[in-house]
Amino acid sequence: MNNIFIDIDYAQIFKHGQKIGGDVYLLSKSPEENHIVSTLSDGLGSGVKANVLASLTAHMAHRLSFSPIDLSHSAKIIMDTLPVCKERKISYSTFTIADIRYADDLEKISVNLVEYDNPPALRFRGTEPISWTRDKTELQREGAFKKEVISHSAFELEIGDRLIVFSDGVTQSGLGKGLPLGWRLDGVRKFVVDEIGKDPDISSRDLSRAIVQKAYSLDGLSSKDDITCSVVYVRRPRRLLIVTGPPFLKESDAVLGQKIREFDGKKIVSGGTTAQIVSRVFGAKLTLDLSCWSKDVPPASKMEGIDLVTEGMLTLSKVATILEGKINPADLPNDPAKKFVEMLLNSDQVHFIVGTKINEAHQDPNIPVEIGIRRTIIGRLRKALEDIYLKETSQEYL
Repeated sequence: MNNIFIDIDYAQIFKHGQKIGGDVYLLSKSPEENHIVSTLSDGLGSGVKANVLASLTAHMAHRLSFSPIDLSHSAKIIMDTLPVCKERKISYSTFTIADIRYADDLEKISVNLVEYDNPPALRFRGTEPISWTRDKTELQREGAFKKEVISHSAFELEIGDRLIVFSDGVTQSGLGKGLPLGWRLDGVRKFVVDEIGKDPDISSRDLSRAIVQKAYSLDGLSSKDDITCSVVYVRRPRRLLIVTGPPFLKESDAVLGQKIREFDGKKIVSGGTTAQIVSRVFGAKLTLDLSCWSKDVPPASKMEGIDLVTEGMLTLSKVATILEGKINPADLPNDPAKKFVEMLLNSDQVHFIVGTKINEAHQDPNIPVEIGIRRTIIGRLRKALEDIYLKETSQEYL
């Protein structure tokens, strides 16, 4: 795994009273081509109509970005396809496309950025805002009351750099509530500088949430528009080790202990038998942790040197279901599955050590079929982490 990671995440709150958002955010990765595309589209108005328009725009932009067509030309194709509102004489949807390409070693990360009618994106190197040149292309479309401008720029991201993209629900928040012109771009920029200053390594997930929550609070906790923010952050990876299942040979217990000791990052042990082995090898006491529990998941345990100790198959299956369902951890009960998911989402590279000894307990016919075998569940976890959350995963058997 690389020593550089591209951390991308987003946060969103719908307009007050709406069950579907008029902002649509898409994120896709093609590991074979070292290519990531992040797209934010804002449909005119709100609700279902806006969502349909924004979805069409975002998916079109996404598909074209993964095609051989030049990104600037792709933007013109999108503009030619987008209808113009007959009443307002403006486009039915806006968009920002961040096309990110990188070398195998991630030493060079190039960004092509195309922006149409969304607030201008922001860049930061640490706490320092970065200004850059944008090339402008004017288009005069039939039915539009004025020429429309597409901005295109290209730059490289280094370790510590961030690129922040958001809809006008962020910059216009607070409009008429103590801020005559809304929060505006300068307000967002100052807020980001303060947040990074307080936590220089704040994750994309936490920073995007902080920006969205601030905009929501400026709207008096009653959002006047859809509020969406995405953050790209280039940094050193945060690593997580997950150990589950006893080794096939008892002689390998010491090898497992050595691998855990030498791992540089957070550590989770999942499974009662596995925890007993690690406890014995480490000479560390295993105690029950009743600080978090629910009726759905067995309680966790505590052990010095391990960040989280959980039951095995039930908990892993629950975690896989949560990840596959894209469930927000904030909506989960305070139990070991929630802690497990939070640790996964707060990590960039996840390594699994999977024991191959058959656990007789799992041959019990009373255990639900959907739990499956350990390898199947690990496969589900890895697929969700890679496909949905763009994490890097690896695995070894012992």
